[in-house]
Amino acid sequence: MKAVVTGMIATYPVGGVAWDYGQYALGLERLGFEVVYLEDTGGPTYDPVAEAYGEDPGYAVDFLGRALAGLSPGLADRWHFRAMDGRAFGLPPDALLDAIAEADVFLNVSGSCLLRSEYAAARRKVLIDTDPGWNHFVNWPKWDAGQGWDGVDSWRAHDAFFTYAERIGRPGCALPTLGIAWQPTRPPVAVDRWRAEPPGETWTTVMTWDNFRRPIQGDGVTYGTKELEFGKVEGMPARVDARFEIAAGGDTAPRERWRDLGWSVRDSVEVSRTPDAYRGYVQRSRGELSVAKNVYAATGSGWFSCRSTCYLAAGRPVVLQDTGFSEVVPAGEGLFAFRDADGAARALAEVESDYARHAAAARAVAEQHFAAELVLASLLERAGVR
Repeated sequence: MKAVVTGMIATYPVGGVAWDYGQYALGLERLGFEVVYLEDTGGPTYDPVAEAYGEDPGYAVDFLGRALAGLSPGLADRWHFRAMDGRAFGLPPDALLDAIAEADVFLNVSGSCLLRSEYAAARRKVLIDTDPGWNHFVNWPKWDAGQGWDGVDSWRAHDAFFTYAERIGRPGCALPTLGIAWQPTRPPVAVDRWRAEPPGETWTTVMTWDNFRRPIQGDGVTYGTKELEFGKVEGMPARVDARFEIAAGGDTAPRERWRDLGWSVRDSVEVSRTPDAYRGYVQRSRGELSVAKNVYAATGSGWFSCRSTCYLAAGRPVVLQDTGFSEVVPAGEGLFAFRDADGAARALAEVESDYARHAAAARAVAEQHFAAELVLASLLERAGVR
């Protein structure tokens, strides 16, 4: 069996993103697939050294090759990156097209890959929506209005549609379906790649601050990102006898305010410079305390964090703002869902009262509900691949 997996590892070359997309490839390999990684977004790439997006893909290509080889020897020479100027890196274009024609499934994760005409030979094209809200209110309506890329097929040209918004179509979920029969899925984690390691003394999270840069509108409602939600947890250092740290990106993040409130503050790129650096940061944490993007929570989407699955797999308890995910994933041991500051404080206190039990439970949640083999086997079956 063969598969093509798309992603944005070179587009935003940091360790966390490499794991986000790489764990799809790892999961498929464990299900017996030969996997080719494809990245063709049509846009610029980020250079963490220059701290800017640009047309020069040098840093991105080097990072992509090293990251994939580190995640899996099988991916070391089975990847293709197309830069915004059309230059190709990795597999030659002809070899890529052969791989697409032979693939049993083309997983377009995040809808990141442009559906160029030369990719039409893909037998079963599956769209995985990882950013509900932005896609449903902004990105896909724009495509439907004819504002997409010239000569590129619409997002509607996929054969099957999956979303991290597990509550879409249910009462209380404000996301429009856009006429699509969405099927729920969740972020996969390669559980055996994660383990707890010392010191495990500080609750952490990694985030980008205000990454929409502007509010988005959906059916007359204004939504944003974590800047609208972080107030629910920013007072935790004064309420809970524990250490807290935030690794944040974004030039408008209120770092001095957080320090004044008792948080340790790191740079998100610093802790995610490579896949190993990111994994080490997660594994050395005590657990994760985080809010969700406002659009995920306010729409009742049921979205769950790909980052949080890594904490769980490492046996690190997770206290996460509820987006409605508590309806579809068991919460209360190892994983806690909160709605407000009091709920977050109670959850943290509960974990600290019996940390060993909740650490073991966190790992069990990952194994039973987010393991890549389970998540992807279910997705493939429902997509008509297996």
